[in-house]
Amino acid sequence: MKSKKKRPTNTVINKKEARQLRALGHHLSPLAMLGREGAADSVLAAINDVLRKRELIKIKIQNNCPLERQEAAAIVSSASGSAVVQVIGHMILLYRPNPDLPAEQRIRF
Repeated sequence: MKSKKKRPTNTVINKKEARQLRALGHHLSPLAMLGREGAADSVLAAINDVLRKRELIKIKIQNNCPLERQEAAAIVSSASGSAVVQVIGHMILLYRPNPDLPAEQRIRF
């Protein structure tokens, strides 16, 4: 019997897709925040839950986060199996395709 929980695999995007995703992500509000605990298991679980409902999310790195921006992006993307689209300022933009979403909610390239 197959397990319903799959370990996510990292997504790879090309430059054209990254440009389109940056444009779509510009107007998004952050749906998760990395704070004093850094990339704690509870935060990573919340990010995975949000990525099941949406393919593109923005994460805010708060000032009290002990991780550097690039380090935080690498940890979150590897734990969630997503691609880092952009790290700018205190924001991380992540993309992970979800074939289970209805066609009208999926991002098409």
